[in-house]
Amino acid sequence: MTLHLRRADTSVVLDLPDDRFPVVRHWGPDLGDVSGDDLTDAALAAATSLGTNTAWITNDLPILPLAHLGWSSRPAVVLSRTDGSAFSPHPTSFTHEESSEDTPAGTALVVRSSGTDAVHELTLGTELRLEPCGLVRVRSWVHDDRPESDGEQGADLVVGELTPVLPVPDSADELLDTTGHHVQERRLVRTPFTPGTRLRESWEGRPGHDAVTWLAAGPTGFGWRSGRVHGVHAAWSGNVRHLAMNPASGRKLLGAGELLLPGEVLLAPGQTYTSPWTVFSWGEGLDALAHRSHAWLRSHPAHPDRPRPVLLNTWEAVYFDHDLDKLKALADAAAQVGIERYVLDDGWFGSRRDDTSGLGDWQVSPEAWPDGLEPLVEHVHALGMEFGLWFEPEMINVDSELARAHPDWILSDGTGGAPEHRHQRVLDLTAPGAWDYLFEAISTLVERLDIAYLKWDHNSPLLAAGHEVADPTAGRQGAAAVHDQTLAVYRLLDALHERFPDLEIESCAGGGGRIDLGIMEHTQRVWASDCIDAHDRQNIQRGTTLLLPPELVGTHVGSGRAHTTLRDLDLDFRAGTALWGHMGVEWDLTEADDATRERLASIIALHKELRGLLHSGVTVHADLPDDDVLRIEGVVAPDGSDALFEIASLGQLLAWPTAPRPLPGLDPSRRYHVGLAAPAYPELSLAASWMAEGVTLPGSYLTTTGLALPVLHPDHLVLLRVSAVD
Repeated sequence: MTLHLRRADTSVVLDLPDDRFPVVRHWGPDLGDVSGDDLTDAALAAATSLGTNTAWITNDLPILPLAHLGWSSRPAVVLSRTDGSAFSPHPTSFTHEESSEDTPAGTALVVRSSGTDAVHELTLGTELRLEPCGLVRVRSWVHDDRPESDGEQGADLVVGELTPVLPVPDSADELLDTTGHHVQERRLVRTPFTPGTRLRESWEGRPGHDAVTWLAAGPTGFGWRSGRVHGVHAAWSGNVRHLAMNPASGRKLLGAGELLLPGEVLLAPGQTYTSPWTVFSWGEGLDALAHRSHAWLRSHPAHPDRPRPVLLNTWEAVYFDHDLDKLKALADAAAQVGIERYVLDDGWFGSRRDDTSGLGDWQVSPEAWPDGLEPLVEHVHALGMEFGLWFEPEMINVDSELARAHPDWILSDGTGGAPEHRHQRVLDLTAPGAWDYLFEAISTLVERLDIAYLKWDHNSPLLAAGHEVADPTAGRQGAAAVHDQTLAVYRLLDALHERFPDLEIESCAGGGGRIDLGIMEHTQRVWASDCIDAHDRQNIQRGTTLLLPPELVGTHVGSGRAHTTLRDLDLDFRAGTALWGHMGVEWDLTEADDATRERLASIIALHKELRGLLHSGVTVHADLPDDDVLRIEGVVAPDGSDALFEIASLGQLLAWPTAPRPLPGLDPSRRYHVGLAAPAYPELSLAASWMAEGVTLPGSYLTTTGLALPVLHPDHLVLLRVSAVD
């Protein structure tokens, strides 16, 4: 049986054989209005010689390839029983069910398949969904078919890996993913798609600051607007792996899934393990690939449905120095420039006067706040701003009342665990009482203080992290705990949202260490990086919005001298860079003069004017040969009626920018007026002629030929408003 699934300019052609999981014949451009019957020869068309002296069956490669089918490359399924049996699962009886499912964005097409291995007493299954936005999402499951009884039923089933794979065109000979470190997250990296496997893994209990984001494959030199590109992403907030395979058998593949630690998932009779979702996207260029994940997130119930409030976070303004008068003055200055949400960062609880103690004691410190947080909260609310608060619920200091009361709540390997990171250990959210303690401690403050927003931090990696509690509800004592911990975090976030439907939560993990499509089903924003140096943020934000739409990415205006890099940058560049996301300020505004505050207020006002466009439009990037120093990026309204672009310089070009450069993503059939969205910075002396009054030109001209550029100084930008006039 052959199926043709179609959604959002995407076709997926599936064969559903009797002896294996679905075989993907095509995944990519829409094939048009053709039925499955029209594609019955797709299998024959894909069949080829298997080569000499081989028996590898690669013509009908399923989304879960298995060894008994002849698959001799890296396994997609790793299982065994504790006695060593069932190491090579061999399902022989398959069922396939096709259905559709209504979602907020439209109808998703679903194919569920399962195969039973009667000899090894297990069943494997897959679910493939073609979402209304054209994303393909795949997950797998395994069930231990031994009958449930009180008697001994043989060895338990150890789950090592379930990693679904999809084929990509043979023309894909270059890979792109992201890497980095703390304060330098999600830098784009290209590598040749050479024979063998490119394997990217996270072993730190979260995707990490060097997270893959998308692992994408396309022809050499594919760009933002050109080259057919396919990508994969593991929608999971624990340990993950991504892989690109180019085996000798000749079929290039992408795959991803949860990285399970040894013995982390052990199935007793009747139990099931279901993998996280693996997400696949494609497009003509990276912009199109990103648009699909943006559309999916915007349709999700967790997505915020009101204008994103411009916020001020107190961290780089006061750090741990919590003085009421100072914080009130900061709130006054924030209100003056148009801030709508005020967020108090670390240092308000327990003994937390620095980062060495107090984590876990989520009660307002009587030492730092003798009258509680109420005087500050009341002041903030009186100024018309929402109030937000910083937490780090998953972490604990050994020097804390909670650790002294419950040392068994700390994850460890039984012999001390990993070295402390920032004086922190990890709290076992599955330990009896731990989850309930956090839920009630956070809920009490949210309710009492009318908190609108939680900055949810997660600074320490989960290394050598195992369950220490001997209790059936806490996971198996001595076993690795990352999988259980990740699910417990999801449950905690969901429970808080259920109790407080309007509460917004930011995923912050030492900055950008936990940014994935899994955590985004439970949160409303990410903190892209602890680095708010606008120069570095140009790259960090670009890599982040490759996965997430701008309204979910925290983008802050910092002080003139950057906290993390000591780089000095003009306000126009700092604020112009922060404009392109969920805008905020992280800066001691009480030290800014009146002129500076007025300029900041004007850019915040511009953001408010434009955020309807910024937070609903289509992100676009021009393909430029000098992309390392020159950027043309923007957001275009879905109907093509409006757009905002930035022209940004990060360094000196080797030649004067005299040649016109295109503005991507506009409707070629419309005419547009192009002008400055805000005054250019005062020192710009070599402006382009059109900047004085603007120009009106066809979209076809602007997207192909474009405009001459001003000669920008390094680390400066100009903003363009492009409006349809027909």
